[in-house]
Amino acid sequence: MKIISKSISVKLDRTDKSIIRHLQQNGRIQNNDLAKEIGLSPSSCLRRVKLLEEAGVIQNYTTVVDPQKVGLQLILFSRIWLVGQDAETIDTFIEAMKELPQVMECYIILGECDAMLKVVVPDLENYRKFQSAHLTKKNGITSVKTDLPSQIIKQSFQLPLDQI
Repeated sequence: MKIISKSISVKLDRTDKSIIRHLQQNGRIQNNDLAKEIGLSPSSCLRRVKLLEEAGVIQNYTTVVDPQKVGLQLILFSRIWLVGQDAETIDTFIEAMKELPQVMECYIILGECDAMLKVVVPDLENYRKFQSAHLTKKNGITSVKTDLPSQIIKQSFQLPLDQI
């Protein structure tokens, strides 16, 4: 495994990819079990996992929660147009979005709009309040178009490591 810097792409070998694949499927797997699955000694496996964490390849361990089962019934996608393309406007927008727990994902977009948000709320009324309070000029936003998906076909948190 070649690790240079957190900002530089890391060259992963077959064993690294296998470790990541297993951890993507079960982040709670015990090191001894992971080592057995991969075919490494526990100490060698733990060393590789630590190197992947230090390199920023493995960023975090988390629990995936079903939003509907906890009362967050709506997932919406908001296309955002900013008041300008200057660094100050973009930075203001980015910092504001980082602080909003309803914003699950935020992307700066190259295309028709300037940004795309994935927002989760209990209902449409809560989204209306969220939009009127936060998706405004004070956060550098000039226009918002919201899309409501009618069905979730696929949602994955596992990267396709076989593609690299």
